[in-house]
Amino acid sequence: MEPIFELPIFLPSKRSGGLLRSVHVQLRDGIVDGRLQPGLKLPPSRQLASMLGVSRNTVMAAYDLLVSEGYLVGCAGDGTYVTDIRRAPQRSSAPQHKDRPDRRLAPFWRKYSTPSAPAGAASFRYDFRTGYPDIKRFPFDIWRRLSGRAARALSQDSAHDEPQGRVSLREAVAKHVSFARAVACKSDDIVIVNGTRDALNLIARVLVTPGETRVVVEDPVFPPLRNSFAAAGAQILPVPVDAEGLVVERLPVDARVICVSPSHQFPMGVPMSARRRAALLDFARTFNAVVVEDDYDSEFRIEGRPLDALQTLDRGEHVLYVGTFSKSLFPKIRIGFVAVPPWARNALVAAKSISDGYTAVHAQETLAAFIAEGHLARHVRKMRRLYAERHTVLLQALLHHCADVLQPLPANAGVHLAAELIVPRNGRRIAKAARSAGICVDSLERYGSLQGAPSGLAFGYGLIEAEDIEPGIRNLARLIHKGIETSTDL
Repeated sequence: MEPIFELPIFLPSKRSGGLLRSVHVQLRDGIVDGRLQPGLKLPPSRQLASMLGVSRNTVMAAYDLLVSEGYLVGCAGDGTYVTDIRRAPQRSSAPQHKDRPDRRLAPFWRKYSTPSAPAGAASFRYDFRTGYPDIKRFPFDIWRRLSGRAARALSQDSAHDEPQGRVSLREAVAKHVSFARAVACKSDDIVIVNGTRDALNLIARVLVTPGETRVVVEDPVFPPLRNSFAAAGAQILPVPVDAEGLVVERLPVDARVICVSPSHQFPMGVPMSARRRAALLDFARTFNAVVVEDDYDSEFRIEGRPLDALQTLDRGEHVLYVGTFSKSLFPKIRIGFVAVPPWARNALVAAKSISDGYTAVHAQETLAAFIAEGHLARHVRKMRRLYAERHTVLLQALLHHCADVLQPLPANAGVHLAAELIVPRNGRRIAKAARSAGICVDSLERYGSLQGAPSGLAFGYGLIEAEDIEPGIRNLARLIHKGIETSTDL
């Protein structure tokens, strides 16, 4: 059976003539416009002639013309196929000015292009990329079993879409964060989202009045966080981070939203001190500001008990708590959650409904079972020990090989460690040179917004084995010292 030919072809009356020209032009336009894709097999001439109500000779003549022009290729005994139009004559078009963004775009989007794909781990001998967990230790066999069970159950499920998230997952998440982070919430307070970025976009959508709302972000900061609020039309106010976290004393009194990562600031890695946490919540109460708390990898504490989440300390319902499973499980799961105060819940659920309806139900049910049966807690305990070992090895290597050029910053949780350059140098150039030498490391400058942003490097240890950390840092130290000795501008 030949596929149905969906391209509409409109023909003049037979008495007016011009049938061949009309068939030829409309087929050619369909190829040029991309409606007929390269590799598509056209209907046999007899079948198309019957569909159009014309003679077979008319269709054969149109096909022959398109073959001669390079739009089609005939394969003996197999049929006629559309060629790649890049090799065929193109319609002339007005010159494109790539350096001039189209003014039909909103101002924010004129500045952005599709980001290039990051280099993969296979490109680097020593991979210190930040933001990636170790997925080789993840129990995918258990996940597959639970996934199959969820698929079988869903075959009998006729429930309506749930923008807020499946009840089973919301209940599991509420219990998990209550146990792991002492976050006080019920299942009704949880909104399931497609990872942290989805959470930030939804929060920005419901909190920002374009051109008016002033939003504080940490400096340096996770770029997608800043972009989510900027894209929503917020006025972005970078506030610096020091050894105690966000400098609360620098907050402008007209700030209406304050975005922080207090447990393990990204990318500096420092935790916000208890003094600063109390001051931030006092500021929020005094000026009726909203605090967006990104608690992205606090489960992986290095030692001791972590400081309480801001949401735990909050008594005035000023904190929206954002969590993700991309760091504790694996990045491609793309499931996160927001613990929302009652006053913001309906708006956030409505925004989720408008944005993408709901998060993939099958993944939600699989994750709900994974949490409820204790697999998440066991996996986190195992990975906490592994990451603590790598953190120790990394810290010792930096102190041994780089003590004269890098000062590690204190961190008690997470899957990366930052270090400031003792003598101000160009961290971007060091990171670029390191990548050329097979060492993938991040510069702190790429996350900064203000002049005088910290100069240094960030080392992730989710993708690198413990035995590879010391050689990687040793080679990095040689590269930096060689640049100093030869006066290379690093």
